[in-house]
Amino acid sequence: MKSRGLRTKRLLTLLGWIHFKRSMYRCPTCGIIRYPGDEELDIVNTSRSPGVRRQTARLASKETFQEASMDLEQLAGIIICRKAVERVAEQEGERMEAWMAAERRHLCSQDPPEPCLVRPVETLYIELDGTGIPMVKYEVQDRKGKQPDGTAKTREAKVGCVFTQSKLDEEGKPVRDPASTTFVGAIETANQFGKRLFAEAVRRGLYQAKRVVVLGDGAEWVKNTAQTHFGYAQFIIDYYHASEHIGELCCALFDRNQKYVETYRERWTDYLWEGNIEAIMEQAAQWLPHNPETKKDARTQVNYFDKNKDYMRYRDYREQKLFIGSGVVEAACKHLVGCRFKQSGMEWTVNGANAMLALRCVVLSNRMQEYWEQRAVA
Repeated sequence: MKSRGLRTKRLLTLLGWIHFKRSMYRCPTCGIIRYPGDEELDIVNTSRSPGVRRQTARLASKETFQEASMDLEQLAGIIICRKAVERVAEQEGERMEAWMAAERRHLCSQDPPEPCLVRPVETLYIELDGTGIPMVKYEVQDRKGKQPDGTAKTREAKVGCVFTQSKLDEEGKPVRDPASTTFVGAIETANQFGKRLFAEAVRRGLYQAKRVVVLGDGAEWVKNTAQTHFGYAQFIIDYYHASEHIGELCCALFDRNQKYVETYRERWTDYLWEGNIEAIMEQAAQWLPHNPETKKDARTQVNYFDKNKDYMRYRDYREQKLFIGSGVVEAACKHLVGCRFKQSGMEWTVNGANAMLALRCVVLSNRMQEYWEQRAVA
């Protein structure tokens, strides 16, 4: 390429607008133009400095694009319109997703490290769940949903979190290690998400963990993900989710007798707490109604406990000092997704939602600095 002299560029920085000159190079054969100065400063095809893009993305990950635009002006005197904030945030989110995808490929291609070379993790927890994100119409066209007419207004975002536990509190109950929780999330298939979650677990010390526990509800995709990617881990169905099925079973069996509903709900919840699932199924079988429709609902609930009884031994889990609730990932669904994606009037595209999910996962996992440092090196 041959130099074509200096060209002036106008750039918005954290200290305001600046003008500077840098060399332009052009290939005489194909006509491609490059500005090495732009490449060095990470401002190729943009008029905003890395510092402005970083602060814009961070604010947009926490609040609406309009609020981020107003805060940038009020706090730093930087004027960027709402649409530009959205564009910058989603571009950085896409870059973060590409960064994490490259990291996933690297982690999954590596052999497990030698045990003597790494510090062991006492207990590694992996939790996963799903929650809906409101979509623009064309993203849910012809998809089945929960609306009265069978249509969908949302797409499911799969959310996972990984954290460690090494201590017990004064009562002997497990305590999550401070600042040990990291997050992953995306609108994608269960198989794709399983690989994403597995890579994050490897990054967090899956191979070095003395114990690995997977917690989730009884959804088929959750169990399949646990069995496919974490087959040697202890899978536990969230106790509070299982106790909801106790209530549904009681209502199906005793729908016209509230006294029986309360009595058996209390009794069977005690059985559940002790992990005695067989006693619940035995007694429930004796009360199956004659009405075919009601009997079908009751049988569905009994089958749920039969299929999952090996993952509901809560007394054993408590004796092993393990968590039995998936509250961390349920809170993540509300905080990571709900607070940012489900505000009044919001509708997303899949690409936009995934870009912002990647951005929020990086921010909430405290990896923002790591991302920008590696980007600067690259």
